[in-house]
Amino acid sequence: MRQLPLPFGHKRRFDEAGFVSGRSNAAARTWLFATDAEKNWSENRLALWGGQGRGKTHLLQVWGQRNDAMIVDAAQGLPDIATLLERTPRALALDALPEQELDELALLRIINTSRERRMPLLMVARTPPSLWTVTLPDLCSRLRATMTVEVGSAEDVLLHRLMLRLLAERQLVVPRQITDWLLQRLPREASVIEDAVSRIDAVTLASGQPFDLRAATRLLADLSE
Repeated sequence: MRQLPLPFGHKRRFDEAGFVSGRSNAAARTWLFATDAEKNWSENRLALWGGQGRGKTHLLQVWGQRNDAMIVDAAQGLPDIATLLERTPRALALDALPEQELDELALLRIINTSRERRMPLLMVARTPPSLWTVTLPDLCSRLRATMTVEVGSAEDVLLHRLMLRLLAERQLVVPRQITDWLLQRLPREASVIEDAVSRIDAVTLASGQPFDLRAATRLLADLSE
């Protein structure tokens, strides 16, 4: 009998234990997690940037948990100052800041407030602040004074660790020779690895069969379409 997939989504883990460390994120980890790291940030703020799927949100979440920060999905909008002052967070983290159509006045007010109150501010985006579309002179000045750290492209060792962690999170058992075969052929991007593991989960659940080389070959073909 064929097992039907249940409509349960997998909830990603963003805790410290689940983060995969590597050379590509070493600089970011140093600037975020070294003892009293925030004291070395220029004007108490840091911009973390890098391409999709490089672990920026995971780093932000871990930093936020360590610092009791208010975490904001900036893609959904920035908080007003009244809300910020009412909640009086110890720190503030803005995830997924858009490089274009940025609410410049809101961001400027947040930066000024964080500086005045000595509240660490972590900003995360796909590109460095120097490439953001900004017209307000004061905001341009603040962003130029902001320290920036890049999260680089994942190296092979990190991608291997990432695939094993994602498989373990979903309680999937895939033979080592199959994971090695896939990693040799998949694009070298963490987001692709995440997509591949999600598809492995769906295929395994739907078929009720172990994930073998034939299934891996079909998966690779599907990903290339």
